[in-house]
Amino acid sequence: MVVTSQGNHTTPVTPPSGAAGAEATTAASSSGIRRIRENAKNPKNGKNGKNPKKRVAATRSAAARRRDLPVALMLILPSVVGFAVFYAYPTLRGIYLGFTDFHVLTPPNWVGLANFREMFGDDVFWHSLLVTVYFVVLSVVFGTLISLVTAVILHRVTSSSTLRGVILMPFLISNVIAALVWQWMLDPHLGVINIVLDHVIGHSILFLGSGPWAIPSLAAISVWKWMGYYALLIFAGLQTIPSTIYEAGRVDGATEFQMFRRLTVPLLRPILVMVVVLTVINAFQVFDIVAVTTKGGPANASNVLQMYIYDKAFRQFDFGYAATMSLALFVLLITVTFTQLRLARADESDLN
Repeated sequence: MVVTSQGNHTTPVTPPSGAAGAEATTAASSSGIRRIRENAKNPKNGKNGKNPKKRVAATRSAAARRRDLPVALMLILPSVVGFAVFYAYPTLRGIYLGFTDFHVLTPPNWVGLANFREMFGDDVFWHSLLVTVYFVVLSVVFGTLISLVTAVILHRVTSSSTLRGVILMPFLISNVIAALVWQWMLDPHLGVINIVLDHVIGHSILFLGSGPWAIPSLAAISVWKWMGYYALLIFAGLQTIPSTIYEAGRVDGATEFQMFRRLTVPLLRPILVMVVVLTVINAFQVFDIVAVTTKGGPANASNVLQMYIYDKAFRQFDFGYAATMSLALFVLLITVTFTQLRLARADESDLN
């Protein structure tokens, strides 16, 4: 008699006699042993396809999640309240005010698209936008290039943690402090930079007081301020590039510049796109450096869009029109950011 396995049951089977019976007995025994082993390896093959141990574990896990839910909600509540009070509500309130005539002392008066029509015909607005774009281009181009070169030098030439800390120090300084220090350094009479230039070229330069030099000088201050932060971001991206790639390049006879142009830059595309996007956003939102150094002068030469919005809101108390320009800047930033991410294929990497 041979015992065969049927699910969780065993059934006795009486084989025929003779040689055929022996073969049937052997086959049935092997088949039964095989089924028993399969059931032991895969408990789902058991009764009703369910594992009691897994059911108990799942029940306990669900009960633990239900017990932890009140604690989790209590922990995230301060962040949710802070986000709602300081981000969500001001954003929605600003969008609403953009369609109103609001002068602080009187209640908002709904005017629809009147502020937008005024904005499209405002020559000062368009001039401020062009000045801002000029500042953004200088900041993005020179800031990205200098940060990239600095990061490559840190990665390929030196491994000093002290040097990395020194490069990051300008980023840790307040924007107002950085603007004040540079204003003193660029002073046409007592500034150290103009003292050096007076000995080298024979005359000083009115960096912050002349129209052609105002925006380049402000862009230089911004690049100096943010260069260390962006360089460390790129440096972190360089750590992800395998050293075998550079070894293969050296074997093929590539120079350092060729490896930088054909290996480093393409492999850093996701990081570089992120750096460019952050630089564009920061440059479009520049305010404190301008407010401390030039205050939008001379003759509106450095009157960036944020400065014009501030002047409309807190000097002329036209909060409705200022909110309209802020909303336009917000839409512009979203459009520029998504366009950059789309064109640069930021979600793709050549390392894949």
